[in-house]
Amino acid sequence: MEKVKDIKWNDGMKVSDLTERMGNIGFQATELKKATDIITEMKRSGAKTYFTFTSNMVTSGLRGLFAQMIKLGIVDVVVTTTGGIEEDIMKATGENFLIGEYRTDDVALHEKGMNRIGNLLITNESYSKFEDYMLPILKKIYGKKKRLTVTELLREIGLMLDDEDSILYQAARKNVPIFCPAITDGSLGFHLYMFQQDYPDFVVDVVRDFSTLLSSSSYDDKKGVIALGGGVSKHHAIFGLLLNGGCDYAVYMTTSRTYSGSMGGATPNESKTWGKVKVDANEVSVIGDVSITFPLVIMRAMDVMKKEGLIKDE
Repeated sequence: MEKVKDIKWNDGMKVSDLTERMGNIGFQATELKKATDIITEMKRSGAKTYFTFTSNMVTSGLRGLFAQMIKLGIVDVVVTTTGGIEEDIMKATGENFLIGEYRTDDVALHEKGMNRIGNLLITNESYSKFEDYMLPILKKIYGKKKRLTVTELLREIGLMLDDEDSILYQAARKNVPIFCPAITDGSLGFHLYMFQQDYPDFVVDVVRDFSTLLSSSSYDDKKGVIALGGGVSKHHAIFGLLLNGGCDYAVYMTTSRTYSGSMGGATPNESKTWGKVKVDANEVSVIGDVSITFPLVIMRAMDVMKKEGLIKDE
């Protein structure tokens, strides 16, 4: 067993050094350090890594970090929600989101055409510009192919973007599939619906996309999941892994607790009862705000991976 050690400040301490030392603090700090070790082991073992996150994380400043992970080959498959897709596109086309306050006059914000996500703000104008951008994009895609899966649709959009900090841009160029099973649950879904009214033979096939998810790994592959938050993005990935024998590595990071029975609060041990995580899997659940915990985890993992030659900082 490890011993508890006091942590102290050192002048010039690096993020990776801080995360390393947190392993001897105890409580969630120790779990956080364990998460970095498991993610690094995923890469060492050659495990196919599934990365899931909810849309609010793309609203925040984590988006560029997610794109960088794809660029560096740390993840092989992405599963997210519609909001994360549309806000990635918004940022890639020049829209800026603002930082506001948790305690604010929401009626006044509504009257100003501002939409609040926690302490972040998105204007109605950004959504209007998104609509103007998407119509010609969908027409171009329709001209190439009238029936396609969600992953195919998102790859086509990613190839038309010009922003290296974009998740879709990097995924399209690195051939990393992005799954979004609830594609209609947001502004993008509404635009797809409206487009289909004018072009009834335009079909986005969600069911066939599930077949793509299942074929993205095999029963014999080593598999790992990094799940930030819960909901459909987390469950879609681990359900697909269940049908391929479950995952060998699992890192869950969330603010939810297990007591409500939610997907976000479900621990890796709970997932073992379903076979989504193997009984002997290397796993951890980190409780805390991902905007704080995840940068500490992944940046130390990146440092270790680079030292071991597992990634190259391009």
